[in-house]
Amino acid sequence: MINKRIINLKSDIYAKYVSVYSNHTVAAKAVILYFHGGGLLYGHRDDLPQYHLQQFCNAGYIIAAFDYPLAPAAKIPEIINDVEASIRIYSEQPFTISFAPLPYFLWGRSAGAYLCLLAASHSFATPPLGIISYYGYGFLTDYWYNQPSPYYCRFPTVSEKSIEDCSRVITASGELDTCYSRYVYARQKGKWIGQFYDDREKYFYQNYSLRSAQDFSLSQAVFLAHSTNDTDVPYEEFLALCDFLKHSEKYIVSEAVHDFDRNTDTRSAKELLAKTIRFLDNTLKLY
Repeated sequence: MINKRIINLKSDIYAKYVSVYSNHTVAAKAVILYFHGGGLLYGHRDDLPQYHLQQFCNAGYIIAAFDYPLAPAAKIPEIINDVEASIRIYSEQPFTISFAPLPYFLWGRSAGAYLCLLAASHSFATPPLGIISYYGYGFLTDYWYNQPSPYYCRFPTVSEKSIEDCSRVITASGELDTCYSRYVYARQKGKWIGQFYDDREKYFYQNYSLRSAQDFSLSQAVFLAHSTNDTDVPYEEFLALCDFLKHSEKYIVSEAVHDFDRNTDTRSAKELLAKTIRFLDNTLKLY
């Protein structure tokens, strides 16, 4: 049985929570700090399918799914600072989340993976043992994010006027029916970065892409999953990420979808979770 606790965390800019999932009948091995996807514009911390929660928790892993502030009200400096603060909460005060100071991993899907990788390129007093990136990115290749997306240009055109009423209040939850249209608009116009970064683009690369971490060698084990036909993040970006993270473990499928694990009835989703848990177990053996 999966238990869920919601913990109120202190934040100066928004109401922040973490959902902690565990199976109390199984001895806990480690904690996974999870950050959701949504292009930094939508999504919420409790987006993991029940199948994922069951597989990880039944295998002895506690999942701590954190809020983070969403664009466009919050910009990437605030977002990444908040993610790093969440990681420090566990690395410095583990009893906030767990009954014991267990080792921990970072896990992100899509934008959450980007945030985990960027955060891990910085230093923590107690670093994570490893990082799990499901269809993540590091803005390592050009054009795919700052030019109109062929995939999203097939959608009905979203006008700028239709998204002008988007809330200016910083929040951690962006629902599909209200916030997804802003992401579609940004991808149709090639204006995605402008939704969460205000300065010149060259400074974005210097400070908020993994290009800025080229001289930094991630010491953690990394598990990367991606589809060759990803509709949001091109396979070339994944290959560049693999080249950057030379000692990573990979799982590749060929489905024409971005978040290919959302349908948990597929063989690829089941294989993905099994291989991820094997990666976690093997990494722990080396700890």
